[in-house]
Amino acid sequence: MENKEIIQVAAEACDDVRAEDIIALDMNQVSLVADYFLICHGNTERQVQAIARSIKNAMDERNYTIKRMEGMEHGRWVLVDTGDVVCHIFHKDERSYYNLERLWGDAARVELNIGQEG
Repeated sequence: MENKEIIQVAAEACDDVRAEDIIALDMNQVSLVADYFLICHGNTERQVQAIARSIKNAMDERNYTIKRMEGMEHGRWVLVDTGDVVCHIFHKDERSYYNLERLWGDAARVELNIGQEG
């Protein structure tokens, strides 16, 4: 699966469980950690966990391996690592505190096709 497809599948999985403010950053020119970051948030720990599970299930359905998941037990900041795409699912309070969008402000935004229908 291509990285652009992975980021799109992950974004749709987030949108399916009502994740908020879903953005993708192209990290190729600014970091060696990953090619893309997907960042979103939920309003409760349970929602954060549901978003992470939704991403995992979407990847499993396509036979794509999740390399690592961290933070599920607390549901404040869950990291879903697919290798080249790293998904950061925050609780809304942690998202504003860590502000990855500002930290990685030099990264270009990636257009996502989500939330198009009614």
